[in-house]
Amino acid sequence: MVNELRILKRVCVFCGSGVGARADYSEAARHLAEAMVRRGIGLVYGGGRVGLMGVIADAVLAAGGEAIGVIPRGLAVREVEHRGLTETHIVHSMHERKALMADLSDGFIAMPGGFGTFEEFCEIITWAQLGIHHKPCGLLNVAGYYDPLLQLFNQAVAESFVRPAYRALVLEGNDPDELLNLMMRYQSPVTEKWIGREET
Repeated sequence: MVNELRILKRVCVFCGSGVGARADYSEAARHLAEAMVRRGIGLVYGGGRVGLMGVIADAVLAAGGEAIGVIPRGLAVREVEHRGLTETHIVHSMHERKALMADLSDGFIAMPGGFGTFEEFCEIITWAQLGIHHKPCGLLNVAGYYDPLLQLFNQAVAESFVRPAYRALVLEGNDPDELLNLMMRYQSPVTEKWIGREET
C-alpha cells in the first residue's frame, strides 16, 4: 500500500471570487485546470463565474474536462452562477454547499483567495484532523501568497497548539503538477475518528 497512488477522480478547488492583484493568480488557475484535465481529474468548486472561480472553470471546460459547481441559491439568483458547467448543484446554505463539495471530491486545493477561501480550507483541514475524512488537502502557494499562513501553521506547532502530525495534513506546492503528485502519494497521518460530520 505504501507505493500505491491515490486515485483522484475529482478535486475540489477553493479560490477567490476576485482575480487578485497579480496576473500570476489567473495564470496558475489555468495551469491547474490543464494539469487536472491532463490527468483525468474533474473540478468541483463553488459554482461562480467571477474571479479565479470563473477562470479555473472556464479553463477546465475549454480543455474538455468536467466542471461541477455547488452554489447557494442566494448567490445563484444574484447572477454569480456559472451557466455553462458540466453540472450545477444549487443548495440552500453555505454549510450544505461545503458538505456536498466534500462528498463529491477526492481531495482539496486552496488557491489564493480571501476570507471565504481561508475558512473553507481551514474547515476541511479541521475535518481531516477530527478523522471525518482522510482526503489530501493542499495549498497551491502561488507567488508566495500562502507563506504567511504556512508560517502561522508552523508557529502553532512551535507553540504546541497544533501537533506535528496534524501539521502534516497540510500539503503545499508552488506548481500544480507538484501539488497533485503530493496529493496522489498522500497517506493520512490521522486514523482516529473523533466525531461525525453531523456533529460539526
